[in-house]
Amino acid sequence: MAARDRGRLFVISGPSGAGKSSVVRELRQRRQFYFSVSATTRDPRPGEEHGVHYWFIAPHEFEKLIERRELLEWAEYNDRRYGTLRTPVLENLELGTDVLLEIEVQGARQIRESYPEAIMFFVVPPSIEDLEARLRLRADTPEDEIARRLLIARREIAEAKGVFDFVITNDDLERCIAEVDELMSAVE
Repeated sequence: MAARDRGRLFVISGPSGAGKSSVVRELRQRRQFYFSVSATTRDPRPGEEHGVHYWFIAPHEFEKLIERRELLEWAEYNDRRYGTLRTPVLENLELGTDVLLEIEVQGARQIRESYPEAIMFFVVPPSIEDLEARLRLRADTPEDEIARRLLIARREIAEAKGVFDFVITNDDLERCIAEVDELMSAVE
């Protein structure tokens, strides 16, 4: 493998329930990279820790981050904001460290525009019906929220090919992880 001066920026996105977090969790075990913890205005779920799972930030503080241009990307999803802190990502890339972002589709579009060299993956379920079953299996999502997430997912899936380098169907988690891992190795 040729030496690189800069790290590579990898983005993994996909609809809620498609399995992107499971893919990222396994990739973090297999590969060396800086994983960017996203900031969010949503409340922590049971078991989530500030600075580990997300940076949980009050809405007015998130607004200040936007105003000061301290976010590499940010998006509103389901009436909550999510974003990536700019400084740690850019510092790691400059040091030659690969960086992995797990972000919403709106944020991925921003990354595509400002960092066209980013290598972008979109994880999709085999079908909308399968996605609905996965969301219901979680048993932590109210019915109206499931309906809203499915509506958003349909739109995101329809737009994915114009934004992402690779669209990976998660019909088998291990195969999906292996495919993303192989593509990460193949892209220089």
